[in-house]
Amino acid sequence: MTSARVSQRIGSIAESATLAVDAKAKALKAAGRPVIGFGAGEPDFPTPGYIVEAAIEAARQPRFHRYSPAGGLPELKQAIAEKTLRDSGYEAAASQVLVTNGGKQAVYNTFATLLDPGDEVLLPTPYWTTYPEAIRLAGGVPVEVFAGPEQGYLVTVDQLEAALTERTKILLFVSPSNPTGAVYLPEQVKEIGEWAASKGLWVVTDEIYEHLTYDGVPFTSIATAVPALGDRVVILNGVAKTYAMTGWRVGWMIGPGDVIKAATNLQSHATSNVSNVSQMAALAAVAGPLDAVEEMKVAFDRRRKAMVAGLSAIPGVNCPTPHGAFYAYADVRRLLGKEIGGVRPATSAELAALILDKVEVAIVPGEAFGPSGYVRLSYALGDDDLAEGVSRIQEFLGAAR
Repeated sequence: MTSARVSQRIGSIAESATLAVDAKAKALKAAGRPVIGFGAGEPDFPTPGYIVEAAIEAARQPRFHRYSPAGGLPELKQAIAEKTLRDSGYEAAASQVLVTNGGKQAVYNTFATLLDPGDEVLLPTPYWTTYPEAIRLAGGVPVEVFAGPEQGYLVTVDQLEAALTERTKILLFVSPSNPTGAVYLPEQVKEIGEWAASKGLWVVTDEIYEHLTYDGVPFTSIATAVPALGDRVVILNGVAKTYAMTGWRVGWMIGPGDVIKAATNLQSHATSNVSNVSQMAALAAVAGPLDAVEEMKVAFDRRRKAMVAGLSAIPGVNCPTPHGAFYAYADVRRLLGKEIGGVRPATSAELAALILDKVEVAIVPGEAFGPSGYVRLSYALGDDDLAEGVSRIQEFLGAAR
């Protein structure tokens, strides 16, 4: 009897669809194809200069050439605690912070620390593609709670109540949302948080898009809005989106002392400390002003409006206006089954593949985030590329019959 070369646990992980689409677009572009990529959620701006200078200075200091505490540099943990109080109104001690290798490690660490085999996680859907994989890797069971465009991609307490079982341990709460850009209003955040508290659930809240909201819609931290959650809340965040630092790989989790201690122990065996140079860059970011993100927001807002207008002008496409992050999540169900470019795509995955093949525009199909019938486009790219990409999609899909 021969065993499989790759374990079932790892072999069952789905590839990151967003990274796969981005990689394919970049490969085609490198081969000389005029591909425009709406795939990755990555600001097209450079990291602000003062942050880069902090990294250069850190690289010159021999103390940063050595191992540092697995849980993060003490000065960065303190700065993250202070930044969280400033931006979210949530008070935490430096000892409640774990600095991670990007936001994804914070996600994995959290679920690995909180879940036992069979524990269920309520997963508002559409969801970011990594969440269900991290839950499954930890032995948990993602329970999808779908909210479509008819309700602005926002789940309700009634939906969550209907999905609740005796095995439910965690509610994952994400606002602003990747992939939909949906933002829960303060009263909605409070209602959902109070419901979770009344059921004794943990709430894991991903706040990485906290500074990217539009149209006067505020960001509301569920941890602050609902004190009744007590010590059953974990906040996930990072510098990637706010400061255009996707490649620096610095994220964090904030939670109760026992959870952070256990997650730090896990990280000490998995990766040990985050790069010290990146940590010092992150320190300059979180301790510094928010001027850079305000400048980026002006561009994102302009692009958001252009993208929604362009997609909404296509017959058969419904694109609700996103109020946060930098994504548009378009409903393309009415196009499926129609003849487009000589083909009748039956799923949004087939439609996305067709668009890439025929007009060289990369978008991510809804299958990456939940049910088929939707597509996600990031507007974190240059204005000219956005206009050209949307124009190609308009012309191509406009010929659907």
